[in-house]
Amino acid sequence: MLNDHHPQQGIRLQSGPLIASATLVGAGALLAIAGLAVGGTHLMQAVRRWVQEMEVPPSERARITMAQAKAAATAGADAWQKAPQHLRK
Repeated sequence: MLNDHHPQQGIRLQSGPLIASATLVGAGALLAIAGLAVGGTHLMQAVRRWVQEMEVPPSERARITMAQAKAAATAGADAWQKAPQHLRK
């Protein structure tokens, strides 16, 4: 049975505090994005400077290391194939 004398009321929100909080959250997000941009730019410049100061660039170092790994794998395979039969068991 419905009670007509006491209608149910939902949550009452005032728009002022909600608008203020949304504005503050938006401003905080913009500040965070600006901080990330400044920090990221500085970090990238430092990394570029560090790479430029290297005697051997990272790409050349990777090429040399890959060649060494291939040579070691080939040498290991050759040694295993040329080992005497009694050592392979």
